[in-house]
Amino acid sequence: MRIVELILDEESELAVEAISVVENPAIEEPFIALKTQEFKLAEIDGERRILMGALLIPNKPIYRRNGEDEYYIYFSKDTVLKASQMYLMNSKQNNSTLEHQYQLEGLSLVESWIVEDKVHDKSVKYGMDLPLGSWVGSVKVNNDQIWNEFVKTGKVKGFSIEGYFADKMERPKEPIDEGLSKEDLMVQEIIDIIKESENNE
Repeated sequence: MRIVELILDEESELAVEAISVVENPAIEEPFIALKTQEFKLAEIDGERRILMGALLIPNKPIYRRNGEDEYYIYFSKDTVLKASQMYLMNSKQNNSTLEHQYQLEGLSLVESWIVEDKVHDKSVKYGMDLPLGSWVGSVKVNNDQIWNEFVKTGKVKGFSIEGYFADKMERPKEPIDEGLSKEDLMVQEIIDIIKESENNE
């Protein structure tokens, strides 16, 4: 099966356009809902309504199907870093959707970082085990309907990006919707192939 590395088009300002909250994130990493008691901020009453989770994970194969064409895409560490920077540089932190279908108001990316330490990274404190180079974010949810009807009920479990990338073989740009189908197909073998191709560059 084909493996396609997606990269940012350096000539375009288009990159990650929005963060979607979804039931089945293609990167298979759920977010965690952070509440006041977890932050131990006694002066704040009620829930803080913050979701923390992975936004992009480098070298993680993501299954895609376009008609009869089946393939995997992945992002290098460099592309993940650039995407995280461009998202904020282009002032997209208030862009969010539900299941890649409905524009949302009241969701904002309030923290964004790249995992650089497997022991001391903030994500480790909250029980996440993410590869180095992962893009992690915290999203503030000032939307009662989304928080009560989707987050608290577990209808959404993770983040998925929306954006425009080009593949390394100069495939035409296409929107990336991580909320589409995913399959557990010999993932370790694909990761090994990806790592081998990176080492040969």
